[in-house]
Amino acid sequence: MLDRVLRFFITLFLAIAGGALLDLASPVLTMYVGTEILKMEMGIVRITMGSLICILLGAVLGGLIGFLASPYFIRCLKRFSAWVEQQLGKMPIHDVIAGAIGLAIGLIIANLLGYSFAKIPIVGDYIPVIFSIVFGYLGITITIKKRQELTGLFDFVPRFMKDFAKMKEMRAGASQAPAETAKAVAPKAEDKAYKLLDTSVIIDGRIADICDTGFIEGTMLIPVFVLEELQHIADSSDVLKRTRGRRGLDILQRIRQSTKVKVEITNVDFDDIAEVDSKLVRLGQQVGGKIITNDYNLNKVAQLRGVEVLNINELSNAVKPVVIPGETMHVTIVKAGKEPGQGVAYLDDGTMIVVENGYHHMNESITVEVTSALQTAAGRMIFAKPAR
Repeated sequence: MLDRVLRFFITLFLAIAGGALLDLASPVLTMYVGTEILKMEMGIVRITMGSLICILLGAVLGGLIGFLASPYFIRCLKRFSAWVEQQLGKMPIHDVIAGAIGLAIGLIIANLLGYSFAKIPIVGDYIPVIFSIVFGYLGITITIKKRQELTGLFDFVPRFMKDFAKMKEMRAGASQAPAETAKAVAPKAEDKAYKLLDTSVIIDGRIADICDTGFIEGTMLIPVFVLEELQHIADSSDVLKRTRGRRGLDILQRIRQSTKVKVEITNVDFDDIAEVDSKLVRLGQQVGGKIITNDYNLNKVAQLRGVEVLNINELSNAVKPVVIPGETMHVTIVKAGKEPGQGVAYLDDGTMIVVENGYHHMNESITVEVTSALQTAAGRMIFAKPAR
């Protein structure tokens, strides 16, 4: 049904275009060789027999071409629609919304500027079209790239509404049971579901991507002693440490600008404790929060002291594809293993593969068969042997 409708409109459009073009392109036939057919009050419009013949002939030719060529145009239109749908499907919904808003803003600006330049002779009619293309493209590009910064400008609105709702609730309940209400709405650490970040996981950087996905709930609590350690690393004379410290500070700034999680900085410190990890465990005990880390030793110490830990490496291992003994894969042996005859290869995600008798295939790409896999909080290791 849709194909028939499209074919009808394509045929109609080409028929009208054909009649108009043939009428303009045939001045010989449009000479006054007939009698006047139509008159109007303000003037006389003469449609001659030659002009009428041109219009009818052009309409017939255009309609015939449109009818025959419409299946090709419909196929092209469907391919284009499928391509647009595929590209939009790859984009996150917030990018699509941001692009649509940017396009609207760009077209509004183009319309305002185009109206100012429309009175220029000759080129005035084409300037609005150029402005619409340029500013529409700029609007889409800028809003998608600066989406996080633009949403950060309006981040205060939901927080203001939330605080306003809390104040209204407190005032409504104060007249009935002041003491009971004060106890119910008093902020509790358990209610906020604190997540404490340690230095290693901040420098690692993956926590920012996890926050952007929305999988982390509650409030990110960043102690001041962790910030001081990051600043100390960023000010180090060692180039590698300085780069890692500055990366950590950039990751923190990115997390604070994210709209998916709430971030708080606490000035709580423990002067009687020297180690940052021990301070973090003590703070986790006080607020009843969970420590997010990728430090294997901190993971064990926190668990022994009754503090829950969210290990980034465990999360990373959990979402990696599971390998089954007997499965084959194609790898490149890059170095020797610890045991005689062993070779070591790596997958794209950094997983180490220990290949039995792989030393003889050093710097070669071979097919191996998985024999077993060892997965711990420190990472995952796959054992394999050359496939027969």
